[in-house]
Amino acid sequence: METLIDVRNLKKYFEIRKSLLSKPIYVRAVDDVTFQVPKGSIYAVVGESGSGKSTLGRTLLKLIEPTSGNLIYDGRDITKLSGKEMLQYRRQMQIVQQDPYNSLHPRKLVKDIIGESLKIHLKLRSDEIYVRIKEILEMVGLREEHMFRYPHEFSGGQRQRIAIARALVLRPKFVVLDEPTSALDVSVQARVLALLKELREKFSLTYLFITHNLAVVDYMATHVAVMYLGKIMELGTKDDIFQKASHPYTLALLDCVPSVGTGRKIRSVPRGEIPNPAKPPNGCVFHTRCPKAQKICQEKEPDLIEISSGHYCKCHFCQ
Repeated sequence: METLIDVRNLKKYFEIRKSLLSKPIYVRAVDDVTFQVPKGSIYAVVGESGSGKSTLGRTLLKLIEPTSGNLIYDGRDITKLSGKEMLQYRRQMQIVQQDPYNSLHPRKLVKDIIGESLKIHLKLRSDEIYVRIKEILEMVGLREEHMFRYPHEFSGGQRQRIAIARALVLRPKFVVLDEPTSALDVSVQARVLALLKELREKFSLTYLFITHNLAVVDYMATHVAVMYLGKIMELGTKDDIFQKASHPYTLALLDCVPSVGTGRKIRSVPRGEIPNPAKPPNGCVFHTRCPKAQKICQEKEPDLIEISSGHYCKCHFCQ
């Protein structure tokens, strides 16, 4: 498949200081990440809270400037582009935030929330903007009259539909979905996920789907990357991860997924807590919680090796 986004050795470190005179400490939110997002795919990024998923998504859009590495979008390296040079790419790359209650301006009408980007990027007339807003609202399951209301007049599911409409009104190619259903009721989640799949087909979109819910990944994704403490532990197609998982962390995440009505019990969970990203463990970052850890895991960081075609694993004992 043709690649839309090629991420090479991407790093994002945040500097923190205890005082003005103290030495800086760096939080390695994204640490030397490399992967490719194929055009038309739904590329899921999964992992526990604090693993760097959301920071990765924002860095890909350059909402956060990377510390180092390369972001190649549709054949062009956009890492060092200035604000003006990035403007043409902003309309092609959008995001749907996790919280529909805080991602929409509470004092603006829906038509102003959605129409703002049309004014900035396309400089359309008022009547043209009105038509575009009406069309996109209908596509996400809302009505024309809704554009004259404020966000507080909608339910959580309707607010997320407005956020989706805002992201898609410019007809982007690439959309980051940052846990877009985690704040919604289960029945509403199902409808929003079905809508996202339908819109992907309609507009030929490519998604980076950030989530910790593996059941949603199984329903949505075509490709999966498993993150832990800023690093990718395993990546491949959905079938590679769900049927042929090799990394102990991936296996533990899969074992944590509960199922309804089958009598299947949760078999195991990763022991302990995720370490402090400002002081990551030496060697393999997962060795402090890994049931298979040996001495080499404490001393040497494993490489991300290809264990089968397109299936990569970062472990000394991957099979």
